[in-house]
Amino acid sequence: MKYLESWELRAEFARRLSVMYGAEVPAYNTLVGVSTEVNRDFFERHGASAERFGSISRVTAERHGAIRVGSPREMAQVARVFAAFGMYPVGFYDLRDASSSAVPVVSTAFRPVDPEELARNPFRVFTSMLAAEDPRFFTPTLQEELAAFIGARKLFGEELLTLADRAAAEKSLGEADAERLLTLATAVFELSDEPVDLEWYRRLEAVSAVAADIGGVTTTHINHLTPRVLDIDGLYERMQSRGITMIDEIQGPPRWPGPDVLLRQTSFRALGENRVFRHSDGTVHDGELRVRFGEVEARGIALTAAGRVLYDDMVAETDRLLADHPHETRVDLARTVWERHLPHTEQDLAEQGLAFFTFTINEEALSADPVVCAVTLQSLIAAGIVTPEPIVYEDFLPRSAAGIFQSNLTEKGSKDEGQTGTDYDIDRMSLIVGATVLDPTDLYQRQQDASVTALAQRLGVDVTY
Repeated sequence: MKYLESWELRAEFARRLSVMYGAEVPAYNTLVGVSTEVNRDFFERHGASAERFGSISRVTAERHGAIRVGSPREMAQVARVFAAFGMYPVGFYDLRDASSSAVPVVSTAFRPVDPEELARNPFRVFTSMLAAEDPRFFTPTLQEELAAFIGARKLFGEELLTLADRAAAEKSLGEADAERLLTLATAVFELSDEPVDLEWYRRLEAVSAVAADIGGVTTTHINHLTPRVLDIDGLYERMQSRGITMIDEIQGPPRWPGPDVLLRQTSFRALGENRVFRHSDGTVHDGELRVRFGEVEARGIALTAAGRVLYDDMVAETDRLLADHPHETRVDLARTVWERHLPHTEQDLAEQGLAFFTFTINEEALSADPVVCAVTLQSLIAAGIVTPEPIVYEDFLPRSAAGIFQSNLTEKGSKDEGQTGTDYDIDRMSLIVGATVLDPTDLYQRQQDASVTALAQRLGVDVTY
């Protein structure tokens, strides 16, 4: 019997979701096509250096998805489903205060964690849970109604969960069981044609369009699938030239002459989709919702804790400048801030301990200047004896995610700032999903430490930071 390993299941799951979503949102197919063109053209212009952040085949095939669930029970169940595909919770993201619009969700991302698994297939799913207990968004009455509505629905069937648990435990499934798992898992995230209770949906929508999308329907669905590009500015321009309306700006770091760090994201605006509504008199009529959009991303270098402090400081400085100069664009102001504060080369980032890297030895430089005693990593970099190779940022930015959500909402919703928000953090999310939510920085640090250890063994001396 043929068995499919976790990464093969993951790759096929991503492929099937992409086919399904492309049928539901045809503009997604345009986005994928333009992304492929952009990557091909970038590779032709830049050659091997274009693959500095991953092979062209990996980048072009790469996707991240986004889904939303309504309760801790649903979050724990979806964690079991993703574990079947070798995808584990990484990072905690609180979007409730990351945007001027009401986005009452907390999130984690399910993804592979080993570099080898990421290289095989890096599919990841940003998964948001409605913070239904937060009194800033939901009155006690609405909290009770939400709990009853979400508690009555069943997103994940027992057959799916049983197969998923076995796939997670055995790290593979036989061909027939794999086919059944993939069929059931894909169907869960298909847009339902079941009528939507219009009155209930509008009540939640008055609080937040995101809340309505999660708690106003009896199913879940893919909110977006995101291809990755090597030139997001080029993609933005090409999509607009095809008549597709993009959000106002690219979220995250600005385009600038120095190293790309963390994550840049943009999307086309949410498109009207036909849905069926049940009205208060019991009649059913066609209508339209705008909740799903097409997102695209460009990934840069993962930053260390010190690098993230610098990044946050630069974002705060940009915000202050924008408040003082409202007629300027955020992107232009941010570029000025980046050029003032962020090192202009990867080597400087590495020497200053601001970003994560693996390291290779320059044999010619080592022969000219042999290492005979304990050294620091920074001195090896400065001497050119080792070459830093960037570790790609595999995760997300809460402000950017909220910015994408906000840019695709028609109304800001409502939020009672007089109330105290419910506490959520990475530890509480771990309890909810039933597994330790890993800190992304720890994962990058482990990868860099392993490279430094191998470097020290090769040189035969101690290498310290």
